[in-house]
Amino acid sequence: MAAAVHTPVQPDIQYHPDYEKYTARVARRKATEELSKSLPEGFPQKLESPLVWEGKDVEKRDDWIFKLNDAQREEIDAALNSFKALKLSLGNINAETFPLPNLGPTLRSLSNEIHNGRGFFVLRGLDIDRYSREDNIIIYAGVSSHIGSIRGRQEDRRFNANGGSVVLSHIKDLTRTADANTIGAPSNTNDKQVFHTDSGDIISLLCLHPAAEGGESQISSSWLVYNILAKERPDLVRTLSEPWPVDGFNNPEKPYTTRPLLYHQKATETTPERVLIQYARRYFTGFLAQPRSTNIPPISEAQAEALDALHFLAEEHSAALDFQKGDVQYINNLSIFHARKGFRDEPGKERHLLRLWLRDPELAWETPEPLRGRWENVYGDVKVEEQVFPLEPKLRKSVGR
Repeated sequence: MAAAVHTPVQPDIQYHPDYEKYTARVARRKATEELSKSLPEGFPQKLESPLVWEGKDVEKRDDWIFKLNDAQREEIDAALNSFKALKLSLGNINAETFPLPNLGPTLRSLSNEIHNGRGFFVLRGLDIDRYSREDNIIIYAGVSSHIGSIRGRQEDRRFNANGGSVVLSHIKDLTRTADANTIGAPSNTNDKQVFHTDSGDIISLLCLHPAAEGGESQISSSWLVYNILAKERPDLVRTLSEPWPVDGFNNPEKPYTTRPLLYHQKATETTPERVLIQYARRYFTGFLAQPRSTNIPPISEAQAEALDALHFLAEEHSAALDFQKGDVQYINNLSIFHARKGFRDEPGKERHLLRLWLRDPELAWETPEPLRGRWENVYGDVKVEEQVFPLEPKLRKSVGR
């Protein structure tokens, strides 16, 4: 009698993490599997860096907030008027066309903080109500060009028949105006968004308006999460550093790709030792109109546990940022997870953020080889004349996270 062939199946795991399922899976695997007690070769036992921080300590401080003063706001206003006088397309916004002679050097030092310090800061005090939507977009892109001079495209080139590159996204609940069957990204809902990373180096968000209730922005040090896993569950570090089947969501050319979620970079003469975690949970569980593809390899039980471990550890050690109207949040996407709590809108009190994906070529970290195709899709050859800055939200076709 022929032996039965075991066909791998997708584990019982969904986009929203379930703590009971997580703890049951942990207990089951510890009881039935021989879990590795050693890290992959060369990986650090512990990272020592300002990028390793505890959320509750961040919440007790405010030295990560840079508050604009009146003179700096007027300098930004002058830069806005200077750019508008040039009568150029918005793709021409850069540090030269949006000059900030006094504030600019401070913004450059804050970019250094993103790459070599704590990994994030909040710019507070933009006067949103003083300007039109387009002027606020110009100000946001102009100030941000001093942080990271390269803006990334946020929609896959495959979906832009006119050749344009959407470099600005609106993060807003569209469930009341769009068919739920067309929404495949949590950013277009009022749902809780679990811990994840985007594509790219620097993730920036401008708050045009907070929600009537909820919607707090959360961040967590992925380097602290790494240290905890390296000490308590080195087997999960191994799992994260091995190839995973990343859903292409019905991409006929690439139904799925394989890559690690965790990367290690050895120290060099000019750079410290680093680990980079790059992932979004929905690429392994699906979300709403984009369920997990059935014709691609499932993730393993170990990978399911690792996904939950990343989320629950990030949540336990996270900081909730008091995100106010006119705040701009800048985070190192390669060392920080971010998330969002669910929220409730009311007429006139609707949560509305703008997002840029930035890169600072002077300070950027080396991109791991398996991510270079994704980074090229975001940052590669984004021409000035093709950059699109939508004034209103619309459903987007993501380049992937």
